[in-house]
Amino acid sequence: MKARIKYAIAIGAAMWMVPLTRAVAGIDVQAGDWKLDFSGNVNGFYVGATCDHNANTTVTGGLACTGDDSAAVRNGLLPAALVFSATTRQEGFDIDVTIGFYPGINSSAAAGVNGPGLPAALQTPGIDARQAFFTFGDASWGTVKIGRDIGLFGKDAILDDMTLLGMGTAAGNAAPGNTSLGRIGVGYIYTDWEPQITYTTPTFNGFSASAGVFQPLDAASGTVEYTSHNSPQVQVGGSFAWGDPKSDALNGKVWVDVFTQHAKAVSTTVAGNNAAGISSDFTGTGVDGGVKIDVAGFEGVLYGYGGKGIGTTGFFILATDDFGDTRKSSGGYVQATYKIDKLKIGLSYGISKLEQSNNEEAFPATDLLKSNASGVFGLYYALTKSVNLVGEFIDTKAKAQNGNEATEKDVAIGGIIFF
Repeated sequence: MKARIKYAIAIGAAMWMVPLTRAVAGIDVQAGDWKLDFSGNVNGFYVGATCDHNANTTVTGGLACTGDDSAAVRNGLLPAALVFSATTRQEGFDIDVTIGFYPGINSSAAAGVNGPGLPAALQTPGIDARQAFFTFGDASWGTVKIGRDIGLFGKDAILDDMTLLGMGTAAGNAAPGNTSLGRIGVGYIYTDWEPQITYTTPTFNGFSASAGVFQPLDAASGTVEYTSHNSPQVQVGGSFAWGDPKSDALNGKVWVDVFTQHAKAVSTTVAGNNAAGISSDFTGTGVDGGVKIDVAGFEGVLYGYGGKGIGTTGFFILATDDFGDTRKSSGGYVQATYKIDKLKIGLSYGISKLEQSNNEEAFPATDLLKSNASGVFGLYYALTKSVNLVGEFIDTKAKAQNGNEATEKDVAIGGIIFF
């Protein structure tokens, strides 16, 4: 697969905005048996965020701002990108190497490029080197991927999210980091970019499947850290696609994914855990799925997920109580867009819910997150085949188990260019 097509899939542009499928052309150079490709994007947005100033707005895990309103010039859900890829055919194998660098336009704080930013003089932005992998395979039997790349669980949710080329929930607008949230935590759990060894089947009449072992992630429960990794994280996904987006009036896809990982405390803490009644291990499991349908300019997406011990917003965030008892999480989003010539109009609503553990049900008066939800109205205009102008209005609300609420309203105006 050519790097330019792969990059379009990686960022989701070719998934839903037709004018961009040719914009992500990349720069191809033939060097002996290898074809080298450079591609990427740059984006920026002005964002005005109106925060909730009322009392009782504390929500642990909430994604709506409280306190002072803010204005920022920042990246959207996508950071900027420079992706290098090299492809060749050797001894019956298609071989691909990809390295992707994702810088932001905002200055980074000591917490790193994915933490809060540092809007002060004499600072510098950071680079998120989220892609470094190679693949080998053949159309007859499939492809093996080794390295760091996007995961399977939640991948289609974010790639089909209309805010991918925009802002979505702004998050940290007073000191912006590399990216906004889009619908991360307000409709899906972030798929993340993880070290993995993954096998993907060939496509059989529209069907394909992937399965992989991934680097297991740390988890935390109060003062207990689950950092013993004696088994891998496992993700499995399958999909069916029908129709040709270029020629068929009706086309679409359905998909389903599974996530599981065992989290265990290091052996030196097990005795203390047992004495304190704290679980020394737990297993996080989740299932997600969705459907996307495109009919003559109209496009609809319906997505949902559910799990236990996987957390919310990101994997293993707020996944358990202080004693290691797992919490259930669920959510999803519905989205509808319509394209008129160069303009795409979109409406989207999503929610992510978190339930108290069995231990916590006796103590409902807590500011632990109950739900993050948002509604988005977006306008996406293809000024040229490479440049898109974007305007969004985002209304985000966070609710706690004890009834606390916080609301954030964002207006985002900006643009993104692909090369």
